Amino acid sequence: MENVGDDGGGGPPASCGETRWSRQLSGLPPRLLRRLMPFQREGVEFALSRDGRCMIADEMGLGKTVQAIAVACAYRADWPLLVVVPSSLRYPWVEELERWVPELQPGDVHLVDGKSDTMRIGSSKVTVLGYGLLTTDARPLVDALSRQRFAVVVVDEAHYLKSRNAARTKILVPLVQGAKRAVLLTGTPALGRPEELFMQLDALHPRRFGTWGEYTKKYCNAHFRYFGSRRQWDCRGASNLEDLHRRLSQVMIRRLKADVLTQLPPKIRQRIPFDLPKEAAKEAAASFAEWERLMRSGVGDATEVMGLVTRMYKQTAIAKAGAVKDYMKLLLETERLKFLVFAHHLSMLQACTEAAVEAQASYIRIDGSVPSSERIQLVHKFQSDPETRVAILSIQAAGQGLTFTAASHVVFAELYWNPGHLKQAEDRAHRIGQANAVNVHYLIAKGTFDGAMWAMLNRKVNVTGSTLNGRRGKLDAAVGDGEEWEFLSLAEAWTPGETPLPDDESKMADVFFTHHEKEKQHDIRSFFSPSAKRTRSKEDEETSPSPGTTVSPDRDFSPQVKRFRKPRPSPGSRLTLTPRRRPRPDPVSSTWSCGACTYSNSGLLPYCEMCEGPRTTDLTFLHSPDRQDDDANAGGGGAEEDDSDSATWPLHPGLQFCPSQYTDRIYLYSEDGTPLNLSFVPLDVQLSNWDDLPEAFSRRPEHRTQVLRFVREWSGLSAMKQRLLRRGGMVFGSPGAGLQQLAAAQRPHSSTKRYLSREDVSQASLDRARRDGGGVRLVATATRYFSSPSSSLLVIPSLRSDGKDPGSPGSSGYLQALDAQGIPLCLSCQQPCPTPTPTPTPTPGTAGDARFCSPRCQEELRLRSSQAFLRSRVLEAERGVCQHCGLDAHALFLQVRDAPPPLRKEILESSWLAQLSLKQLNQMIRAPVEGDFWQADHIRPVYGGGGQCSLDNLQTLCTVCHKSVQYYIITQQLFCLLC
Repeated sequence: MENVGDDGGGGPPASCGETRWSRQLSGLPPRLLRRLMPFQREGVEFALSRDGRCMIADEMGLGKTVQAIAVACAYRADWPLLVVVPSSLRYPWVEELERWVPELQPGDVHLVDGKSDTMRIGSSKVTVLGYGLLTTDARPLVDALSRQRFAVVVVDEAHYLKSRNAARTKILVPLVQGAKRAVLLTGTPALGRPEELFMQLDALHPRRFGTWGEYTKKYCNAHFRYFGSRRQWDCRGASNLEDLHRRLSQVMIRRLKADVLTQLPPKIRQRIPFDLPKEAAKEAAASFAEWERLMRSGVGDATEVMGLVTRMYKQTAIAKAGAVKDYMKLLLETERLKFLVFAHHLSMLQACTEAAVEAQASYIRIDGSVPSSERIQLVHKFQSDPETRVAILSIQAAGQGLTFTAASHVVFAELYWNPGHLKQAEDRAHRIGQANAVNVHYLIAKGTFDGAMWAMLNRKVNVTGSTLNGRRGKLDAAVGDGEEWEFLSLAEAWTPGETPLPDDESKMADVFFTHHEKEKQHDIRSFFSPSAKRTRSKEDEETSPSPGTTVSPDRDFSPQVKRFRKPRPSPGSRLTLTPRRRPRPDPVSSTWSCGACTYSNSGLLPYCEMCEGPRTTDLTFLHSPDRQDDDANAGGGGAEEDDSDSATWPLHPGLQFCPSQYTDRIYLYSEDGTPLNLSFVPLDVQLSNWDDLPEAFSRRPEHRTQVLRFVREWSGLSAMKQRLLRRGGMVFGSPGAGLQQLAAAQRPHSSTKRYLSREDVSQASLDRARRDGGGVRLVATATRYFSSPSSSLLVIPSLRSDGKDPGSPGSSGYLQALDAQGIPLCLSCQQPCPTPTPTPTPTPGTAGDARFCSPRCQEELRLRSSQAFLRSRVLEAERGVCQHCGLDAHALFLQVRDAPPPLRKEILESSWLAQLSLKQLNQMIRAPVEGDFWQADHIRPVYGGGGQCSLDNLQTLCTVCHKSVQYYIITQQLFCLLC
């Protein structure tokens, strides 16, 4: 390890070292090198001067990610690379890596999706891992990471390592210590106290700052503290901060926005204290008075004190909720104002959501229950959609790593224990890319625990400022005008949770639907009757527009049971609660002819009844002469432009394409499949943004024509087909050709059983073992293995007869077949599994690898056996949008779930689902669940052999369309029986 002087400057020394660092920098990809700002380049040079072992602790919003990518790229000869990030940042990190490192191909990056997702770690150049997977029961994952011996490690939000006793710290610190290069990134190395720095520093340079005891005695004022008769080592203090800051500057570089981004608009903090209504503050004030009495008396143990503090914290949130709702509604009255609201407790998040719903404002909400893949989509929606006015965010789940520069106001409905988390949350909006001043408002309720927390936060800011910045700090927040916010003290008290609804729905007509209301609606089956069709035809003739008029596409949609009167604006009117017109024929009133066998099928069926071929989107227009003319002249000039620059790039007449598995990026290959180290995002090309591709390449008309043709075909695919191509990992000339390759590679499968049971897997393993003369063993579904008896083929039938089959749903695992040599066979396809220990009793470290032969088989088995997993994958691909009528059923579910019960009826009444039965609608009001709003439907029905299928046979249907399809299928079956 290098010897670093104690000059405290932190800058690279002069002399020949500068030439080496310059040479390393010049080896970076040109676009990445041009992207680095001067201070970011200085940060990269600092890391290179420390041989790639340092902490980049720039203030939030200064672009630490791109600096870390540049450092990792400079040492790419040492890869494999491990990137450890919070779960919500996994996909943004993959996006940034693919954007700035063109050498990475789709198969080079592996995003670890679960504790058993270990197969591709050994073959990937880059592994992206979430902190949430580093737990005590993740033994196979930990062993796979250790075997890979990562030489370069990047740890984002490194303050996650603050606790010595956390499982993630115990797992990750040895990996960082064993790596040749390690870069830690965090804008808040110490969230509140110097003790939180030790594990990060010890990971970078073991024992450089001494042992834990030596460090805490010197820098944390460690001493024994007594709680009654119990003695406890207290290291929560601070001491010798100037010396600690000097030593930190040798391994850490930290810049503040005020110093390096003087052109960034200001951040203006404001503290808004307000009085609570007596009724709302009753419990919170009583608990606060009890806490003050307990602290003055000095009696009571730590458990009692902390329990009281936790109770006060939650009571304060509930007491403030009514005032926070009124404050949000006031901000929403300002047109086009976009703002963030941060909270900690779910009760406060729910109150904020209700405020947005009641104000009829479009919003997004990110808390711990939102999947990582969905969070980035919500961020994009807030950034790009001017109608999305407010983002309701959890301080812990969304307070780090995400970018919300579209907001100009940040509101803290609650305080948090550490000032570092609050500053992280503030800087979601105040960062590079922000064009307006950012107003930060802290809502402080007088006479509650908020006052004590604010004083505590200022003490911690003082300590962390001295440690990290070398000067004292504080939360500078001007006090708001009391008269201006006096209305907050008049807010109504808010009650958490749903109000209990009576069993007799007829007594609450304003909350529930009644029989009288439903009698006005037609039965769904009347839609398919001949009289209904004649009525609709007559209505269409009466309402058909003249040639000179235009009709809004939102006024009609298909399939449509009845035409509703246009509803008055409601809490759900800002969302896509009614289906939008889709560019396909009406699946109810028309038929379609199969392109393979020419059989005429009902418009409701997405597959051919005769040959079972899929119904595909008509893309013939892509190859029409007019389209080819447009392609030839794409980009404004085409061949008429000066081709002097484009002549420097080789011509590729037959470009090949491969989509990224995790992002929207498409990679380019030559006609023989050689990577060109070029990629683009289709949406950018549609918007005429060719910045991702070199100008010399994109100015060639032949290249531009091929890329535009691919983008048109790709955009014409359904979300599910795009996902299948991404997961396939194949290189193809066109999306259609790629789908054909996938279909040819897929194993033929037909089943009239909806899901695969453990008993089915066990029986298949037994059959294979008997046929090959091998054996079987019991394998746990998670990580542990249990060896079966040596004569397992003789013993297992008796277990089955006793009703204790290891493969039954109530058991702890599956039966797995072993061939004659003892090699385990894949649970899905019964092919040999790659395992470093091919024995009947593998070691625990290889357990996760020996169940499946590939990640594809692992996912396929989960799809075929788990309804919850199947729905999650369909939701991830199609985002809950009905593939027949276009209704955003997932958004409707969230809107109904988040609304208070009195508003749910109004939202449902103005939606496409209003035609469901009285019982279903009232159940949605009483206890909304997502399964009532949309279904994961089998395109080829289960009775026709479509059970236990993969994603290519699944689609999202809203409940109305699903009932329509099911009714048609039932009538077809009855017709066949009668004939």
